[in-house]
Amino acid sequence: MTRVVCALSGGGVKAAAHLGALRALGEDGLTPAHYVGTSMGALVAAALASGIPPREALRTISDLRLRDVAAPAPGALLGVFAESLFRPAPFRRAIARLVPAARFADLATPLTVTAVDLETGDLTLFGAGGRDDVPLADALFASCALPLYYPPVVIGGRPYVDGGVRAVLPLDTAARFAPDVVFAVDVGPSWRETPPDRPARVPNLVRRSGQVQRVLMAAYNEEMLARWAARPAGARPELVLVQPPVRAETTFRLDLAATYEAEGYRTAARVLADRRARRDVP
Repeated sequence: MTRVVCALSGGGVKAAAHLGALRALGEDGLTPAHYVGTSMGALVAAALASGIPPREALRTISDLRLRDVAAPAPGALLGVFAESLFRPAPFRRAIARLVPAARFADLATPLTVTAVDLETGDLTLFGAGGRDDVPLADALFASCALPLYYPPVVIGGRPYVDGGVRAVLPLDTAARFAPDVVFAVDVGPSWRETPPDRPARVPNLVRRSGQVQRVLMAAYNEEMLARWAARPAGARPELVLVQPPVRAETTFRLDLAATYEAEGYRTAARVLADRRARRDVP
């Protein structure tokens, strides 16, 4: 049996594309043996690892409202002196709606979540292959705690932030879990992004911060994929890379969840069909 490890990137609501991509993977006869997720990709992975079907997870995401994930913090009125723009409590409730499991041990499929130790800069793994003694909700929120938007999450006395700060697509982490195939869905910041269909109404300081994060994350992702491609074929597992079309500045555009799910399905179905065709060539 082919052992498939899924690597799901961050990307806010764009991560709904993961649901479409995993739907296509199932139709292709492949079942994930392990999920590795970063940021919103970690939430999607946790929902699927809980046994929730992709369509049901999409309904939950589509039912969320902006206030459920981006409720302004009272301290945001302090401007640059605020700890974060958004309150953590509403987003924690949204996590609970999407992921019913309370512990990593409750999941039907092994899950690894990435976060970054804010003091050391180390990429930290929670769940399978890492620390599995923390509440699942804490690890998921830590993986999503993008600086400026959310405060760091303190776990074991250490502050953690979004895993995308180090690797928005957790490809190298997925390769640790003995895969025959790494099924990677990349909807994070990249040079592939097209302009938004409408400008996001955010303060200039927030927009500039987001643009800088995009440059850093996109550059790191590009370098990582180049390193992967440079390795001899026998020294790495097969990579099935799905990169659906995405727009910039749509992280919190919950109205686009169904659109991104459909794009994820179409792109993954095409990539998997190409894979089948290559394998059928004598």
